[in-house]
Amino acid sequence: QVQLVESGGGLVQPGGSLRLSCAAPGGISTYNIVGWHRQAPGQQRELVAQIITGVTTTYAGSVQGRFTISRDYAKNTVALQMNSLKPEDTAVYFCNIARTAPPRSYWGQGTQVTVSS
Repeated sequence: QVQLVESGGGLVQPGGSLRLSCAAPGGISTYNIVGWHRQAPGQQRELVAQIITGVTTTYAGSVQGRFTISRDYAKNTVALQMNSLKPEDTAVYFCNIARTAPPRSYWGQGTQVTVSS
């Protein structure tokens, strides 16, 4: 079982910034997809940002230009820098790593992000 440990969530005012980090002690180099998803109360989990095969980066339209995803092979971490936060960004954020061959997908426990004045 792959363990992912997330950190960096918290309470921030609108317009503020947070940086989420996901540590994968077992390594991330063999996973061709790394990403962050979020789930707000009463809503389905949605993709926020992901990196595919270390090259292609995609973002949800609602966070484009405000969030930046990155991965560090040496530290086995995936980070999500979130700027210009809005109340609608409030959700539990989950780290995900996955590969397609053989198919595997692992999730972190989630970290709460609350944007409120």
